[in-house]
Amino acid sequence: MRLVDLLTQLPEDLRPRSGLDASSAEEVGTVEISGLALDSRKVQEGYLFAALPTTNPKGLDGCDFIPQALENGATVLLVPRGRNLDVYRNKAIILESSNPRQTIALLAAAYNAAQPQNLVAITGTNGKTSIATFTRQIWELLGHKAASLGTLGLFPPLPNAPAALTTPDSIGLFACLKDLCHEGITHLALEASSHGLDQYRLDGLKLKAAAFTNLTRDHLDYHGDMESYFQAKAQLFNRLLPRGGTAVLNADMPEYARLAELCAQREQKIISYGHGVSDLQVIEQTPGLEGQSLVLSLFGQTYELDLNLAGSFQASNIMAALGLVLSCGARLEDILAVLPALKGVPGRAENVGSTPRGGAVYVDYAHTPDALETVINALRPHSQNKLSVIIGCGGDRDPGKRPLMGEIAARLSDQAYITDDNPRTEDPVLIRAAMMAAAPGAIEIDDRRKAIFQAVADLRTGDLLIIAGKGHESGQIIGDKVFPFDDRKVAREAIAALNSGGPK
Repeated sequence: MRLVDLLTQLPEDLRPRSGLDASSAEEVGTVEISGLALDSRKVQEGYLFAALPTTNPKGLDGCDFIPQALENGATVLLVPRGRNLDVYRNKAIILESSNPRQTIALLAAAYNAAQPQNLVAITGTNGKTSIATFTRQIWELLGHKAASLGTLGLFPPLPNAPAALTTPDSIGLFACLKDLCHEGITHLALEASSHGLDQYRLDGLKLKAAAFTNLTRDHLDYHGDMESYFQAKAQLFNRLLPRGGTAVLNADMPEYARLAELCAQREQKIISYGHGVSDLQVIEQTPGLEGQSLVLSLFGQTYELDLNLAGSFQASNIMAALGLVLSCGARLEDILAVLPALKGVPGRAENVGSTPRGGAVYVDYAHTPDALETVINALRPHSQNKLSVIIGCGGDRDPGKRPLMGEIAARLSDQAYITDDNPRTEDPVLIRAAMMAAAPGAIEIDDRRKAIFQAVADLRTGDLLIIAGKGHESGQIIGDKVFPFDDRKVAREAIAALNSGGPK
């Protein structure tokens, strides 16, 4: 693609300046771009290399890798405006942007062009993965070729798909959307993280609808405070969802009125959901052994529904997914007909087995105070006796939530086990100590595997154990290395050891 054709697809006020004088400006019109890269190691002949500024004060700046990008064949450099890079002007065309992150996202969208016709995004602290997965499942059950993209990766998987990140980098994202179109995927639900929104990775998406699940403490090591965190997530509606798009909003969250006003100003249609008065309202929930029965009020009409999903919060997630599917043209009656066939999401209130004495074991991704409180309260009705929880906190992340997590685990469970999560480069002893200080009666175990084996062995008839924090993850980060570790696999090994009478 010619560089000039790529640039003209951007809004005029967002086009980067070439920095060329009038006599050589025509050079831009003849240059062909063969690819885009954020990583200098991925640059090939004819590529545009985006030298992005670092988001980490201790990290390396993209401009530090320009020599390697040029050596690998870059012919165009996208750089932050105001850098003194004259030394490279005879080696490549330099495009200067006041917001290179947004610019490269828009360039990636224009370069790849194709996007699934029905595209929706979900943001919020908790619930994004479940809602994206349920939305995909509903579309599939209605006969559409659909996909979901986020924390669990891309499903169904494709070669060269982005890694399992909540929001991949912009170049990988838009290349993936193009590949999905070539595979005939017409419907896609993707997760929008606050980091991804703040860093403009999603700019260029052609959204039909977007959902906001909730806002609770998380990522304050990056955003600094809750208001900044909220403003980052609100950009999904303020900047990305177009006028006329549909905003699916949780009416139970304190931020609902602010978001609804913002969406109204943007002339976006609003579908509210929740347990309080809303368009998609959960009126009653009755837990069963393996699921729950619901009474719903949907746009004023009453419906009854049985779900094969444990956990009261799943009803809210289903309502959000229902709103997104409605926004893309499906009929309510058709959606309701397929909801009983929905399957649980890996690592989200996932029942991984029962012990010989009849104790149930669940694994959940809850790694924030609100998510932990939600999953404990949601699974409590499914316990016939005691409820226990295993929890840790990640290192090199918001330390303020550690005592909050410990307090919630101790207060809401009958027995809390405090252990390691992903300690990363921090001393796990200090992480556990911060949690234990707020968790009277908790049992501290310095090895996650030992903690799971002990907690599983302690279960009696009717007891329920929640192993919280890592969910679907298949590794544990200790230092700068990732070691194989899957809570679900370890829990099943612990159950198997009891069944065989082996070591606990």
